[in-house]
Amino acid sequence: MSAPSKKTLATPGVKNIVLVDGVRTPFLQSGTIYANLMPHDLARAALQGLLNRTGLPKDAVDYIVYGTVIQEVKTSNVAREAALGAGFSDKTPAHTVTMACISSNQAMTTAVGLIAAGQCDAVVAGGVEFMSDVPIRHSRKMRKTMLSLNKAKTLGARLSLLGSIRLAHLAPELPAVAEFSTAETMGHSADRLAAAFGVSRLEQDEFALRSHMLAKKAQDSGLLSDVISFKVPGKDIVSKDNGIRPSTMEQMAKLKPAFIKPHGTVTAANSSFLTDGASAVLIMSEEKALAMGYKPKAYLRDFVYVSQDPKDQLLLGPTYATPKVLEKSGLTLNDIDVFEFHEAFAGQIMANLKAMESDWFAQTYMGRKTKVGAPPMEKFNTWGGSLSLGHPFAATGCRLVTTVAHRLQKEGGQYGLVAACAAGGQGHAMVIEAYPQ
Repeated sequence: MSAPSKKTLATPGVKNIVLVDGVRTPFLQSGTIYANLMPHDLARAALQGLLNRTGLPKDAVDYIVYGTVIQEVKTSNVAREAALGAGFSDKTPAHTVTMACISSNQAMTTAVGLIAAGQCDAVVAGGVEFMSDVPIRHSRKMRKTMLSLNKAKTLGARLSLLGSIRLAHLAPELPAVAEFSTAETMGHSADRLAAAFGVSRLEQDEFALRSHMLAKKAQDSGLLSDVISFKVPGKDIVSKDNGIRPSTMEQMAKLKPAFIKPHGTVTAANSSFLTDGASAVLIMSEEKALAMGYKPKAYLRDFVYVSQDPKDQLLLGPTYATPKVLEKSGLTLNDIDVFEFHEAFAGQIMANLKAMESDWFAQTYMGRKTKVGAPPMEKFNTWGGSLSLGHPFAATGCRLVTTVAHRLQKEGGQYGLVAACAAGGQGHAMVIEAYPQ
C-alpha cells in the first residue's frame, strides 16, 4: 500500500465535507431472523446505532436522508418514520430517495450537497431494504373493481360489481427485479453481459469464492467494525452477517444456471442474495465536526452519476463512472489505494473489469482514446463484497463508503474509490480521501 502523498484534494475556499462515522445492522438473508420486522425497524436500529457510536446529540442533526428501493406502503417516507422512532427531534426534516442499488449513495451525496450549499452542517444519510416482506398487489382489474365498490352508492351496484369478479382477477402481481423499460430481469442481463465479455462460469465462481473467503477472513479478524449488534424483538441479539459461506469450487459447479437455461453462467452461488439490512452515516462539515470534538474518518471528495443504455449496458456503471470521477479529481487509477465496487453478480463485476481493460470498448462506446484500466485485485474488495456480505439494495452504498474509510485507516492509504451499478442503466463513483491520522 502506498504511503499518503502530500497532495490533497482540498480546494481553497470550498467547504471540506467529512464522514464522521458509519454503521450498519448485520446484513441477513431475507426470510431469516428479521422476517417479522418492518423496514423502519431496521432503519431505526441503524440510526440508533449511529447515535450510540458517535454520542451525537439528537438535536444536533440538521437533516436526515434515507434511501430505499422497494417501498413499504405504510411508511413511504421511511426516513421520517425511522428518525422519529430513533428519537431524533421532530423538528429535524427527513426525506427518502430512491435510485435502485445506489439509493444510499444518492442519500449521501444529497447530504454533501446540503452541506456544501450552506443549508446544513450535520446530516445523517443511510438506506434500508427489507426483502422478507414486499408489497404484493391485486391485479389491475381487481383493484379497479375494489375502488369502484368503494364508490358504489346502491346495493345493486355493489352486487353487480361483485358479480363481475372472475377467478383470473384474483391472481396477484408479484414484484420482480426486472427493468420496466425492457422487462428483463437483472440476472438475465448479467448473464448476457458476462457472455458478451467472454466471462466464463469458472471465472465467476472463482470470483464469488474469493468474495466469501475474504469476507470470512475480515469477519473473523474483527475488521467489519461498522456492524452493530441488534436485539431483534422476541429473538436473540444479532451481531454478524449470515450470508458469508465459503464453499468449494466443486460444490459451486453443481449449481444449475438461474436465469438463462440450460447454458447460462449466472447461478445462485455467483450472485448476490436477497438481503435485509440498513445502514447509516454521519456527514458533517469539517469545521462543525472538529468544533464538536469529532475525529473524522475521511473526506468525501468528488462524485459522479452516469447513465447508459438499460438493455445492453445495464450493469456497466462502474466502467463509465470511474474515469469520469478520476478526471474530475485530477487523479489516476494508480493514485487509488483502495477500491470498493458493488458486486451484484460475479459476471457483472468481471465484465466491468474486462470493459475497463479494453481499448476497443473505450474507443467504441466511451469516446475515449485508450482504455480506463482495471483496478489491481490486491486493492479490490479485499474485505469481501455484496456477493458474500449481502446486498440490501438501498443500504449497500453506505457500506461501501464506510468500508473504504476503514480500509484507508487500516492500510495507510490516502485515496479510495467507490463504484456501483444500478437498475435503469445507471451508475455512481466517488473518491474518498483518508483523514490525517
